[in-house]
Amino acid sequence: MASSVAPAVTFFFFFSLVLCLGFSAAQQVPAMYVFGDSLVDVGNNNYLKVSLAKADFPHNGVDYPGGKPTGRFSNGKNAADFLAEKVGIPTSPPYLSMVSKAKSKKSTASFVAGVSFASGGAGIFNGTDERYRQSLTLTQQVGYYSTVYESLVQQLGTSAAHDHLAKSVFAIVIGSNDILGYFKAGSKSNLPKEGTPQQFVDSMISTLRQLLKRLHGLGARKYVITGIAAVGCCPSQRKQNKTGNCNEEANFWATKYNEGLKSMLQGLKSELKDINYSYLDTYSIFHDFIQNPATYGFTELKAACCGLGNLNADVPCIPISTYCSNRNDHLFWDLYHPTEKAAGIMVDTVFNGSNVKELIAA
Repeated sequence: MASSVAPAVTFFFFFSLVLCLGFSAAQQVPAMYVFGDSLVDVGNNNYLKVSLAKADFPHNGVDYPGGKPTGRFSNGKNAADFLAEKVGIPTSPPYLSMVSKAKSKKSTASFVAGVSFASGGAGIFNGTDERYRQSLTLTQQVGYYSTVYESLVQQLGTSAAHDHLAKSVFAIVIGSNDILGYFKAGSKSNLPKEGTPQQFVDSMISTLRQLLKRLHGLGARKYVITGIAAVGCCPSQRKQNKTGNCNEEANFWATKYNEGLKSMLQGLKSELKDINYSYLDTYSIFHDFIQNPATYGFTELKAACCGLGNLNADVPCIPISTYCSNRNDHLFWDLYHPTEKAAGIMVDTVFNGSNVKELIAA
């Protein structure tokens, strides 16, 4: 009898531990911690009272399950949703939502299953959000994560928390707003514009490096980091050109940033032997969308689906805007963001063409 009870007790203990860590056989990682901008914001900006960078109103979310806006700058799912699907976990919920709900219930939020700090308007530098009045800068996002880290240590214990975080993925999608802000005509932002564009890009990279090291000090070991896509080809940039062509200067410096980012990550790996990372080349796939649209089923590359005015980019996607019925034909949902279809294809392509699978298995 004793021999039959012991395995049952052992199984129950193991099953309980699995539930506690939020990790099951169906999942490839125990959790994902997301940092970034509106490309992966899943609702944090809904909780920023004075922010103009919000998507919690129609026609955003028209194709999302339930057909309601969620705070995603998309007609449906965004890159964060698709990346979560790839690793077999639910989308990490917005940090500010979790804190708000816990406060209303007078309880403590649990971040074991992951959380997203991403915020529309955010950049590597503080100041990218100035035109939107309020967002969570990357520095603020990392600061919020430090409180999550302390919470996990308290909940799981130091050893278990470190083991949990070492197996989790830290996804970082950032930098587009820095480049767009720097090259925006007549921009009055507080971005550090002294010096040359190369110095600006170099400063972006060194600032990001410092924040990655800070995350490492707080348990991060597996990073999934995207480069900047061809941001000069979004409708907001094309409309500044009478021909509707891309802003090639912005694209050029996006590629320079990407080159510097890859070099920085290689150097960081040499310094911090226990980290692993996957660099996702979003620029190449986005460029291929534009060069070979028929391959992906796109027929409209320049105009946004939702908006008003020239290329539907004079007015953002707000309730008074019009939106297209053929959303799967469009590369862009609004003046800055890809459609759900484009985001899904991009994640599929970069995921399958990178070392993310090896990163997860490491």
